[in-house]
Amino acid sequence: MTNLEKYERAFCESLELTKDQLAGLEYQQVASWDSVGHMGLVAAIEDTFDIMMDTDDIIDLSSFEKGKEILTVNYSIEF
Repeated sequence: MTNLEKYERAFCESLELTKDQLAGLEYQQVASWDSVGHMGLVAAIEDTFDIMMDTDDIIDLSSFEKGKEILTVNYSIEF
């Protein structure tokens, strides 16, 4: 499984979404991505990639695409 597939799965499972809902997805755009859902998503991403995200990165995680950018730049995870 590629890193992109792992990342997509973390979003889909934690926010109960389908893969076709991910492109362009932003925080609070769907009911499941509220503050509680956000922390569940962060936990899923951390577990998936065996990392501990910095508080600033957790706050900056505002969209599906921004999350990929954060993981690439700050955690050396390639997509």
